Amino acid sequence: MKRNFYIFTPGKLKRKDNTIFFVPFKEYEYNENEYIDDELLLSMDSDLDETDSKNKIVLPINEIETFNVMTEISFNTKFIDFCTQKNIPIHFFNYYGFYSGTFYPREYLLSGKLLVNQVKFYSNNTKRLQIAKSFVEGAIYNIIKNLKYYNSRKVDLISEINEIERLSNNIKDIQKVPELMGLEGSIRKIYYSTFEKIIGKEFAILTRKFHPPSNPINALISFTNSLVYTSILSEIYKTQLNPTISYLHEPSERRFSLALDIAEIFKPIFADRIIFKLINNKQIQTNDFETKFNGVYLKENGRKEVVKEFDEKMKTVIKHKTINKEVSYRRIIRLECYKLIKHLLGDKIYEPFKIWW
Repeated sequence: MKRNFYIFTPGKLKRKDNTIFFVPFKEYEYNENEYIDDELLLSMDSDLDETDSKNKIVLPINEIETFNVMTEISFNTKFIDFCTQKNIPIHFFNYYGFYSGTFYPREYLLSGKLLVNQVKFYSNNTKRLQIAKSFVEGAIYNIIKNLKYYNSRKVDLISEINEIERLSNNIKDIQKVPELMGLEGSIRKIYYSTFEKIIGKEFAILTRKFHPPSNPINALISFTNSLVYTSILSEIYKTQLNPTISYLHEPSERRFSLALDIAEIFKPIFADRIIFKLINNKQIQTNDFETKFNGVYLKENGRKEVVKEFDEKMKTVIKHKTINKEVSYRRIIRLECYKLIKHLLGDKIYEPFKIWW
């Protein structure tokens, strides 16, 4: 199985035949415990000297799924060329954990028919709205599932659940995408208001703010949402879908908006549930954050803890109730893309993923 590699610290990558070797720099204090299962340190331009090769990490090229650069680094065009040849996306995060952008290699799975249909479904308001409503319905279902889970564990969330269900009944009457996004925003506002009950007053959200995050929970939500977004973008790349043509979010020149659409379904499952677990188990605490430049940010150790939990989650295998096979959570995202493709090609009506466990 291919793996995602998360890059936190400086070093050099060297390639020989079908193997990559990482060697850390001398001035960087090597800590054996730092290297989580799916972490690799990327080649970068630097005046630092290499250490002895005894600390090197060996990585077969065929094991690389995606690089996630979680720190500020520089590298040469040979690395970009390598990732292009091997169809490996690179997702970039800045020093504070904010998603910066993605190097998206040239598309190698092309379908003119699907591209034409993607555009047609976007251009037709009825068809676009049908898909957009499905994304929102899936998101709301998974949100309510989270709330019912904690309500069954003596966290009183009945009023919020009832209000979200009441608002969701209006989806069928909406005729325009902006109205749908407004409704979805109102529901998420209620949903986020429940976080204090689930994880305690120490992590009260107050209001959702992310440019920059105004408190620890906002920082944590932004970071985990970015991990979900980049994971979805990586899975879209392995299909024939064009990531810039979307239905709920408006297509933009500066982002892969289809990944934002699909992320709405999976954020309650792969972001919010991880947040609840990390905080309730005290894996993340308030001292894992720092205040800088009028914002609150996760420290590096905190980001590593989140990434480790997220990566373990995505590798978790369950038996899929529809296809009756063992699949990873990451594979579920790919299957969601395939379902959308079938809808666009007229094979089967798209139904959003709804958590059953």
